[in-house]
Amino acid sequence: MAGKFGSTAGYLAAPELALAVNAALTLGKPLLVKGEPGTGKTELARQVAESLGMDLVEWHIKSTTKAAQGLYDYDAVGRLRDGQLGEARARDVSNYIRPGKLWQAFTAPARVVLLIDEVDKADLEFPNDLLQELDRMEFHVYETGETIRALHRPMVIITSNNEKELPDAFLRRCFFHFIRFPGPEDLAAITRMHYPGIKEALLTAALTQFFDIRETPGLKKKPSTSEVLDWLKLLLAEDLSPEDLKRDARTNLPRLHGALLKNEQDVQLFEKLAFLARRER
Repeated sequence: MAGKFGSTAGYLAAPELALAVNAALTLGKPLLVKGEPGTGKTELARQVAESLGMDLVEWHIKSTTKAAQGLYDYDAVGRLRDGQLGEARARDVSNYIRPGKLWQAFTAPARVVLLIDEVDKADLEFPNDLLQELDRMEFHVYETGETIRALHRPMVIITSNNEKELPDAFLRRCFFHFIRFPGPEDLAAITRMHYPGIKEALLTAALTQFFDIRETPGLKKKPSTSEVLDWLKLLLAEDLSPEDLKRDARTNLPRLHGALLKNEQDVQLFEKLAFLARRER
């Protein structure tokens, strides 16, 4: 094993998260990481790679992604066209095979971290279609007859935003960890890592307001860690003081709220709350 993972200069890993990463490394199993968007799931893979001195292969999944694309793409149309034009390269099918992300990870000269990001965006069959390849660390290329085997078992990190339930057979093959949203102390520590010069009074006032917003009943989209960091960057750029953070009395919205609230329903919710508060006075 390349070593143990822990917090890095730019990433604060909770003890239970570091434990999960190291357990998956020991078992040689994929690490399935769930949690709401913005809690650092994708960044985790980058930090694991940096911490352990490995290269990172990133496969970002879309709704149209098929599992076979992670193995390779075969450009049959291109070969047919070249054959019709009399191109000599059309005689060799390997000229039309493009390695996918699993192929790249399997054939890397040293062990890598393979990130399969947002696996729940794809269709329901996607995880099952990868079971054999991730288990055996090999796959067959039908067009050339060769078998691609992993030179070194990659550290596989799979992220999910919980948009879809994943198949039981897939879950059995993974080590699972759910990243909980950080509490005030952890979020303050994360913020200090990103903005080491931030004044404690501003940090306390901003995070108090931030958690008030997150805990507002009826909020459609709770702001995430990445969004509070964006908000704090704006507060620092504007050189605002804790007193400046007072909400607009008319709308009950914080300063620069566009970094935190990302839809009109949530903005209207705060305006409604302010209206009701004024009526009760």
